[in-house]
Amino acid sequence: MIAEKAINTHEKVRDFQNRLYLTAKADRKRKFYALYDKIYRNDILEEAWKRVKQNGGTGGIDKVSIDDVKTYGEEKLLGEIAEELRTGKYRCKPVRRSYIPKPDGRKRALGIPTIKDRIVQMAAKIVIEPVFEADFQPCSYGFRPKRSAKQAMDRIFEVSDKGGALWVIDADIKDYFGSINHDKLILLLKQRITDRRVLKLINSWLKAGVLENGWYSESILGAPQGGVISPLLSNIYLNYFDVYWNKAFGHLGELVRYADDFVILCKRLSHAEEALRAVKWIMEKLELTLHSEKTRLVDMYFGKGSFDFLGFNNRFQRFRNKNWQWYWTLQQIPSKKAMKKMRANIKEVFNSPSKLLLSMEEMVKLLNPKIIGMRNYYTRRFSRPWLWKIDKYINFKFTRWYNRKKQRNYRLGNAVKVRELTKQAGLANMCG
Repeated sequence: MIAEKAINTHEKVRDFQNRLYLTAKADRKRKFYALYDKIYRNDILEEAWKRVKQNGGTGGIDKVSIDDVKTYGEEKLLGEIAEELRTGKYRCKPVRRSYIPKPDGRKRALGIPTIKDRIVQMAAKIVIEPVFEADFQPCSYGFRPKRSAKQAMDRIFEVSDKGGALWVIDADIKDYFGSINHDKLILLLKQRITDRRVLKLINSWLKAGVLENGWYSESILGAPQGGVISPLLSNIYLNYFDVYWNKAFGHLGELVRYADDFVILCKRLSHAEEALRAVKWIMEKLELTLHSEKTRLVDMYFGKGSFDFLGFNNRFQRFRNKNWQWYWTLQQIPSKKAMKKMRANIKEVFNSPSKLLLSMEEMVKLLNPKIIGMRNYYTRRFSRPWLWKIDKYINFKFTRWYNRKKQRNYRLGNAVKVRELTKQAGLANMCG
């Protein structure tokens, strides 16, 4: 009965979103003025809570976790949220500052909302996303329904295969999420939404502030990374760039964007140079800045240069076809950072001494989801030799674990035996 209700709720929400999308798509100038009451609809809040649960994560400044909500009563909390939204008494809390390590050794700052605020943000996202999806450009691939990094990489390959990526702008926006201008974002939202209560709700999240070590700081700029609705807001902000580029400068090169990461694929150096000037000009209008040290023009002719994008290194390489004739094509392989990240993910599983108490089957069960996830993401036409290196690393870590577990002095003995044992235990392979 519960499962049937969940399915019905999901279908009802999907039908609602589809109708909103088609309405927005049919009239690009239409503005929506009655969306707020949809946010606290029972089916919308139930779907929002379901997605928040699936995403997991820790609590916000109130330290309330997902398990705490289950103990308190899911329906009870959703009812309270609906009543607060209906009566206008809902007030969001500041986000909790948290840090995660970056590949270069620095730390990325996250802003973690409370579970309650996450539910409301997700409900708002469910309601307004279809409206803006109708306006988003085909060149945008990140944090969108039915769009993926794989599609972005496929598009880069397609354009390159037709000779359209001999010069590439490899761009990096400096502190993008921390630089979004709130007033400009609200103006962009108003192009489609005129419901003041929805705009006020979104503005309250932007201005919520940050609590770190007991100290509160205001949010003057930016959308906190970690907020449920932040990826959508970031896409709405950069959609201005996408639209402007495609209308005025698309003849210079093809834009491929994933969230705040983007490249522009050009045929000629003169096009690339003009395109870079145009990008800087549009970014100035959005009050954004390109990172001078990380933004560059890449000469792709005959494999001279390469660029990293979404975890892949892209470079033209020469191969032989079935008739032993040479041809050039774009090779997309895991980047050095991606290889390092994959090894770190594997190493993390073996790091704890308590793992020596687990059986081979239990270790395989821990590793397989990571392996399958990485394999699904990094498998491309030419990536097999690099994925084989990760398989080799996994066997190396398993061999060391096995020898420690058996209290053997040597580090790499039994490598062949361990490979066979992990195979019997059902260990997944990066090479498939």
